[in-house]
Amino acid sequence: MSPALFCIGNPLLDMQVTNGEALLEKYGIKANDAILAEEKHAPIYDDVAKNYKVTYVAGGAAQNAARGAAYILPPGSVVYTGCVGDDALAEQLKAANKREGLQELYQVKKGEQTGACAVVITGHHRSLVTTLRVSEKFDKSHLSSPEVAAAVEGAKVFYYEGYFLTHGTQTIVDLAAQVSAAGKVSVINFSAPFLAQFFSSALQSVLPYIDIVICNEAEAEAWANATGLPNPTDLKAVAKAIAMLPKNNSSRPRLAVITHGPESTIVVSSDAPETAKEFGVTRLSDDQIVDTNGAGDAFAGGFLGAYVLGKSVDDCVEVGHKLASLSIQEVGPQYKWPKVSIL
Repeated sequence: MSPALFCIGNPLLDMQVTNGEALLEKYGIKANDAILAEEKHAPIYDDVAKNYKVTYVAGGAAQNAARGAAYILPPGSVVYTGCVGDDALAEQLKAANKREGLQELYQVKKGEQTGACAVVITGHHRSLVTTLRVSEKFDKSHLSSPEVAAAVEGAKVFYYEGYFLTHGTQTIVDLAAQVSAAGKVSVINFSAPFLAQFFSSALQSVLPYIDIVICNEAEAEAWANATGLPNPTDLKAVAKAIAMLPKNNSSRPRLAVITHGPESTIVVSSDAPETAKEFGVTRLSDDQIVDTNGAGDAFAGGFLGAYVLGKSVDDCVEVGHKLASLSIQEVGPQYKWPKVSIL
């Protein structure tokens, strides 16, 4: 059976630490943010390894979502690609994927280092500092290799993380155009506010080929500011604006899905732009919340898994909420084991 869901992104190993207030101050990072490491942040990876109790967790936004979708789908339903080195970090990623039933088709570059992400937890906030390393050296030609080309041919739904646009815009634009021409479904996650701020043109170049946009409230606001919307904090208005952007394949309406932590998720479809749907979230108590890192990826994974199974949009959002709820009760972007059925 060919996998129904094809995901592409930057594979990373998360290096997660708690009580990281001193790290926020030392490296000038915000409590609830996601950034690419600059030169001043370079020492943070050795710093946390030497001075903190580190939990190593398989990461990378699309890989997290892919593992989430694989968690609720039959084995062999989801395939993921990205670029890794031939190192111990890549082996940890493979082990995590195997447990979840995710098939990876990595491009492996010998002598290179797999990407990493320092995850600094303070209370219920998480700050992500990413060094892409070899993940930004993904070659578009990898998609034409026999095994990957067969997976692309067989898949029905495609998922792209916004982070990939920092280095691989043309790869995503070309793949999404191919998917659109074949009448298949493309989903993108805005992934982080800085992408809308600093990679707006890259995002705008791929959006005509996108059928479903997923983002959180901060990313939606950043996109709205970057594109000059008058009320960037009005999530219903932002969702409508995203849904109504020009679309290459007009036979399928575009969905805009905006999550908002424990607040309601907003969904607008371009075929009913004045009708914003709100979906309430079942709140967890503070003592139930272990770690919010990867909650948005878990939502996307649940949504995608349900979508692949042909569930209604309402059901997709509900499954997304359930998987996110499971994830934030675990350390890092992980899911309860043995598996819990949430469909």
